[in-house]
Amino acid sequence: MSGIVYLVGAGPGDPRLLTLRGAEVLQRADVVVYDRLAPAALLDLAPRGAERVDAGKARGRVALSQEAINRVLVDRGRRGLTVARLKGGDPFVFGRGGEEALALAEAGVAFEVVPGVSAAVAAPAYAGIPVTHRGLAASYAVVSATLAGGAPADLARTAAAADTLVLLMAAERLGEVCAQLIAAGRPADQPAAVIASASTAAQRVVTGTLAELAAGDPDIDPPATLVCGPSVALAGPLAWFAPAGTPQPRPASAQA
Repeated sequence: MSGIVYLVGAGPGDPRLLTLRGAEVLQRADVVVYDRLAPAALLDLAPRGAERVDAGKARGRVALSQEAINRVLVDRGRRGLTVARLKGGDPFVFGRGGEEALALAEAGVAFEVVPGVSAAVAAPAYAGIPVTHRGLAASYAVVSATLAGGAPADLARTAAAADTLVLLMAAERLGEVCAQLIAAGRPADQPAAVIASASTAAQRVVTGTLAELAAGDPDIDPPATLVCGPSVALAGPLAWFAPAGTPQPRPASAQA
């Protein structure tokens, strides 16, 4: 008797950005295996009696290793249970969803991928930054600033990959990352922004040039997304999201 495991993208932070399919899966799950970055409110969608397994990872704390997570998913699936594997962002965008899908496929356990809204596009959008914009940016690339195990990524190969560069997991070494991008050829005066806790009431956006962020190294807590490229200059005029407790931006027509 085999169940099914759903690899569900929980979105960038605001629980309302979960997809309808994701909500459907959670509402009938027997087991929810959730990450640290998955909004806690989404756990309330699962039935009261559902098993909840904390698989969150944070600096200095690992609730479960990736191998242990894979074993849990395979075990519960083989028991005939419906499992929701709730992951921040999108399961296949630096979420190790591919590793978990491979483990399930090799074990003969059925699975379905439920895509989620990735911070790679949501964080810039919530800061008023289009990752593509006619006349400014015809391409964008998403890279990780941190490799598995916390090792820094070598950004020289990807620094010039696209007009807009979106870097995930850059908060803890922001100054170093910006300096590395400049050394690899991106203009020191290129507009850049770092967006922390995107789409939530705690969202914080720091803008400047790559050189300014490299020198200032603002105190930013993860999760945070770094964006650089010409279209980042639109962050001011296109600002639309105001976290709770901050003034709402007025339309340009009302700012006379």
